This record gives sequence, C-alpha cells and structure tokens, in this order.
Amino acid sequence: MVFSLESGDQEAAFCIGDDIPALVTDRGGSIWTAYGDEGIYGGHPESAAGLAGWSPDGRATWAPGGRLPDVPLEGCTAATEGDRVWLIWYSGSRRGGTFLTRITPSTGEVTSWASPVRAPDGFAVRDHRAVLTKRVHNQRSTEVVRAALDGDAWSVTERRRIRVPGRVVMRCGQGRDGHLWLRAGDTWLRIEA
Repeated sequence: MVFSLESGDQEAAFCIGDDIPALVTDRGGSIWTAYGDEGIYGGHPESAAGLAGWSPDGRATWAPGGRLPDVPLEGCTAATEGDRVWLIWYSGSRRGGTFLTRITPSTGEVTSWASPVRAPDGFAVRDHRAVLTKRVHNQRSTEVVRAALDGDAWSVTERRRIRVPGRVVMRCGQGRDGHLWLRAGDTWLRIEA
C-alpha cells in the first residue's frame, strides 16, 4: 500500500513480490527492493532478479539485467543518497560475497563494489564515506563500521561496538542522505556517515 505524506490516505495498492528484507523509497517516490531467497525463487517475475525498482503506482521500472557482479541470493539493507539508490545484497555462489550496488535512476548507471562488511543490516553513504552496522543478535549492542571508497574498493576505516538503548532487531537500519536511522528497542538512533 502507498500512503500520502500529506493526508495519510491510501493512494494505491499493488504487489511487488514476496520476501522483501530491504525496501527504500527515493525522492521521487519510486520504490526500490532487494529480495530474499523465497522472493527470488518464488513465482513473482520481477522479484526473481533479486533487485527491482518500482514506480509509485506499482509498475516495474528497473531490473538489473545482467549488470551485477553475481546473482543475488538475499537482500541486506538499502539507502538513498541524493538521487541515487543503494541496494546491499549477498550472493550464495562460491565466488560471491556481499555487494554494495549503486543505481542512478536518471542515467541507468549501475555500479557494484564488494562490501567491507559481510551481510550488514544498516547502511548510509555520503560521497566516498559510508557507515554500516551489523547487529549483535538479541543483544543491546551493534557493530558500527565506517568505510571509505579508495579507488575501486571500500576499505574499513573504523570498527567499534556500541551499546544501544534496546535490542537491535533484524532489518532495523535505513540510510538517507548520509544518515543511518537505526531502530533499537523503542528508540531511533541517527548515525552519520
């Protein structure tokens, strides 16, 4: 379902697939998804590609079309940075790993890098700096990793564990323009990239 920001009224309802661990909207209202294995191997045609873009009225507008370094198995998290969208996902193949994929909808450009963190649950980026989080299961802490894009690779610049006000749950982080919004218990934390 799509709701109006102004009135809160429902504007549309449509199906964009099954098993969606990562979903983010961009400034124009388009919806970006990274699917889990049930969505990828289920019966929905657009979710089979692992990553997808959708118009606000539910039309499929983007698919990877062979522009990824491997075949997605599971979405991890997502973020926006200006007019760009980032989908973080991993592959189950032997040569696979976790990838940070940046999509520029206005040009169709797709660029992917190996992630400096395996299967993060939170991500935000600003320019050549990023922050990634990886929750500590069922604990009141999370690992915060800062990274920088140096040439053609992301490298870790800082790694630390922080205590948070409540348990960090799965799929708890959303990145918006360099800020990671992380839910811990009943609290939203903001971490800058």
